Amino acid sequence: MKRTAFIAIAAVLLAVFFRFFPLFHIVPLEQARQARAAGVFHPQQFAEQFWNERLLKSLDRAVNTDALLPAIRNDPAAARKKFSRQLGISESYFYFVAGRGRVVSVANDEIALVVTEGATQPEIVLPVGLLFGNAVRDATGLLDVNGYPNSQDFNDLSQALNHIIETRVLPALHDQAKVGATIRFAGCAEITDESTDLKPLRVVPVQVEFLKAP
Repeated sequence: MKRTAFIAIAAVLLAVFFRFFPLFHIVPLEQARQARAAGVFHPQQFAEQFWNERLLKSLDRAVNTDALLPAIRNDPAAARKKFSRQLGISESYFYFVAGRGRVVSVANDEIALVVTEGATQPEIVLPVGLLFGNAVRDATGLLDVNGYPNSQDFNDLSQALNHIIETRVLPALHDQAKVGATIRFAGCAEITDESTDLKPLRVVPVQVEFLKAP
């Protein structure tokens, strides 16, 4: 009898304990999905918002080619120190740049411009093919890598921004660019090798406007 009573009392106590401190919670399926979705980063959505609300509104902060290109020609190291941005400890660095130039050549994957009066060799190259790299994400300084604990999210954002440019900016640039046309542009350049990336400066265009037909 004593053993039976002890078992009964223990069972009641365990039932009360697990009533207030359950080992698991049953959550409705839809609620679980919503909770999981709330913790997922959506790079396309964020890129769209960043593009419209911050990036396009920041173009007046870009350094003009009239200042940047002479600085690079005179002293690349000084130009880098004054005008560039660098992310973390990477040796690559970035320019956020704007200007106007005359089209001197048109290829399937790039449009070449001269900016300086009297120049004959390309000083700026605007790519019009598939985009790789992080120039648009990193050149403006508007995004902080420390705000993205998951590095893959930060990389996905870069790809999403590149896709926006590939689908909205580059098709019109490729179709309308003709030798002799004058273009106003703003964009981002990533410098990984100064011996090849500075002359001409490869600028991923964020905004392009045709000012004069050839």
